[in-house]
Amino acid sequence: QLAESGGGLVQDGESLSLSCEASGRTLTFYAVGWFRQAPGKERELVAAIMWNTHATYYADAAKGRFTISRDDAKNTVYLRMNNLKPEDTGLYYCAAEKTNQIPADPDGIDYWGKGTQVTVSA
Repeated sequence: QLAESGGGLVQDGESLSLSCEASGRTLTFYAVGWFRQAPGKERELVAAIMWNTHATYYADAAKGRFTISRDDAKNTVYLRMNNLKPEDTGLYYCAAEKTNQIPADPDGIDYWGKGTQVTVSA
């Protein structure tokens, strides 16, 4: 089970940190990604981190503003979001896939969290 926390309402330019904690299983062997779903839009990968190398991936819109990290001892993955914009608004899901590749395809995800809402006001 994956549980997200840290969402909320912020203003344009502010920051938020999200956490994703796995319970009942280890995240070893799992790449973990943060997906965002805005109203009326498809779920899209925002950032991901591999389990073995801790290599990271960022969508173009997230580059330079978001930082993903993981603490395997705590079974937790984090997403630090700086300089938030109204277009970052959406439901943010944590997702884990047992792979050495970027978990970009929602259909390939093994485990999903329930999501945490991020709202950025102009």
